[in-house]
Amino acid sequence: MSLELNQIKDAIINGKTTIGIELGSTRIKTVLISEDSTPIASGSHDWENSYVNNIWTYSLEDIWNGVQDSYQKMAQDVKEKYGITLQTTGAIGISAMMHGYMVFDKDGNLLTPFRTWRNNITGPASEALTKLFNYPIPQRWSIAHLYQAILNKEEHISEINYLTTLAGYIHWKLTGQKVLGVGEASGVFPIDLNTKNYNLKMIEQFNELISPLNLPWRLQDILPSVLVAGERAGELTAEGAKLLDVTGQLQPGIPLCPPEGDAGTGMVATNTISARTGNVSAGTSVFAMIVLEKELSKAYPEIDLVTTPDGKLVAMAHSNNCTSDYDAWISLFAQAIKELGMEVSKPKLYDTLLGAALKGDPDCGGLLAYGYISGEHITHFEEGRPLFVRSSNSNFNLANFMRVNLFAALGALRTGLNILFEKESVKVDEILGHGGFFKTKEVGMKIMAAAVGVPVAIMETAGEGGAWGIALLASYMINRSEGESLEDFLNNRVFAGQKRISVEPDPSDVAGFNEFMKRYTKGLAIERAAVEYLK
Repeated sequence: MSLELNQIKDAIINGKTTIGIELGSTRIKTVLISEDSTPIASGSHDWENSYVNNIWTYSLEDIWNGVQDSYQKMAQDVKEKYGITLQTTGAIGISAMMHGYMVFDKDGNLLTPFRTWRNNITGPASEALTKLFNYPIPQRWSIAHLYQAILNKEEHISEINYLTTLAGYIHWKLTGQKVLGVGEASGVFPIDLNTKNYNLKMIEQFNELISPLNLPWRLQDILPSVLVAGERAGELTAEGAKLLDVTGQLQPGIPLCPPEGDAGTGMVATNTISARTGNVSAGTSVFAMIVLEKELSKAYPEIDLVTTPDGKLVAMAHSNNCTSDYDAWISLFAQAIKELGMEVSKPKLYDTLLGAALKGDPDCGGLLAYGYISGEHITHFEEGRPLFVRSSNSNFNLANFMRVNLFAALGALRTGLNILFEKESVKVDEILGHGGFFKTKEVGMKIMAAAVGVPVAIMETAGEGGAWGIALLASYMINRSEGESLEDFLNNRVFAGQKRISVEPDPSDVAGFNEFMKRYTKGLAIERAAVEYLK
């Protein structure tokens, strides 16, 4: 053990490690990994978005406080475990929630509060651009936000000097480089799979569309440059080092890999970047990513087309709402238990209540729920109203109630996947799961397998998530052999011999989920009425 400990100390002192930082929707996580990809220290910071003037946002102050706190906790973890002050590392990677809108003027001032992926406020722009490009441009995409701001005649438009995402913003502040990894860039503007860069034809179409406005910029002037996995994306500047490590211990000059989105780092962390592989990230939101064997026959507004960090085409079904509503119900049960004068730990409460779902009727006994805390793009809702409804003869018990809330968390996702499986005959051999939905492993896996109809697996490392994924991309940049692909690096160096557990879909669960989906689809009219009448 001491030799192993000494080896780790040696690696930390000599910069044989890499750091990954990911800003998720509820948590910012920093992880330090060794050369063999094992996490050796970590730190995290909890945060929440704010709803200000009808916009879901995070302030710049919250962003930097969170990044610094998360990094500091990781550095503290290093100090406590190994008795060393962290001063350098081999490489750093930044990842964050994809999409959204951050625009800056020529002096680097933010022109309008950060608009996150969660905002469903760009409907007209999304529709117009999807039609113009004959390519799906979801509401979350940065280009949809830009065009909607143009349609709204917002004052800041003429002052834009740079448009980027959250990951791109942090990378820029740390390195001075205005770049994005191709996976992250694919959620900003469509990518040409041959050049692994923005689609030039569509850039020209966009410039032509806005030319009557005589704006002082063209689209290519304000977008970040695109890099693929393995390329160098700048170095930590002296200012960047102080921004990241407020104690001043971290030294400048450390290389950074291209900043990536949480979708790309999720694919890396689950080793699902090859064709016919897929992963589901299920937490506050849920998205399924399936690496395609060929392009889809047409554009579907419900399906995003993005890329892996090495530039392969991926179909993404993304639902804004997943665990938040059943978290709220479990919180209510916790309050009831407390009122009764009892104490139950949070893990036990979750495991017990979610475990009850496996004892329910396959179709949830006729119950129906919608966990729409916010709007839902796939089912065409701009706002949401969480809803539970039943008929007088439904089988209303705890098991069915928990089961319907878990099913409801995946209802919109399944609506999107139906397009891929039924209309496009997309094949997937297995889905890798990660995120909070899978914390109670057996339950999360069984319910997900019922929803997607293919085996669902979890790896030992899935809990490490996107921060580990971006640390792996940083490691790939500095440790790969000449000509070694990202796929080979992950298969041979990271996941060889990795322990995993897998669950086959239970036919009765699949039939029950299909029955629930008929009710869910019909009942969308009830949800629509709730949005309309509960203002």
